[in-house]
Amino acid sequence: MVSVGASAVAAALPGAVGAAPAANDAPVLAKVTFTVNGEKRDLELDTRTSLLDAAREHLHLTGSKKGCDHGQCGACTMIVDGRRINACLTLAVMHQGAQITTIEGLGRPENLHPMQAAFIKHDGYQCGYCTPGQICSAVSVIEEVKAGIPSHVSADLNAAPEMTATEMRERMSGNLCRCGAYSNIVDAMTEVAGVRA
Repeated sequence: MVSVGASAVAAALPGAVGAAPAANDAPVLAKVTFTVNGEKRDLELDTRTSLLDAAREHLHLTGSKKGCDHGQCGACTMIVDGRRINACLTLAVMHQGAQITTIEGLGRPENLHPMQAAFIKHDGYQCGYCTPGQICSAVSVIEEVKAGIPSHVSADLNAAPEMTATEMRERMSGNLCRCGAYSNIVDAMTEVAGVRA
């Protein structure tokens, strides 16, 4: 058996303790342009920057929250090109030319989006941390059903899905609320959709 000294192994490994830093440690930057809440925005970002971090740290749109940073809670939900996405799981540079809507783009205190107003009316929030993602998802869920996109609980994949409480709960299952406001969220969605759940 051949024994190799620890210093010889360390010297052979890139980035090992005591090794000189690589000459190109600078992040790779890329220019990206997209429309956020109706306004064209040009950014130069580290290519590893998530859409969530671009919105929060570079555009100062802090409504979308970083909950888990793993796509499991939905607090970061934004609407991109008409579809809801977990903004923590997608790189900003992947959305060149995209139309992006954050909670700030849905409405303002003096002119609330109907879903925002319904969340207030039905107490669809408690602490409020998950609320921006919940509202963006709820808006998108109604559009998904209108577009005829089936879900896991759609009984007939060839028939248009119906806006039922079961359908809403299934579609919203990727948005977690630790305070447990789920039934109130369904009530808000039901009102905006104009159906009885």
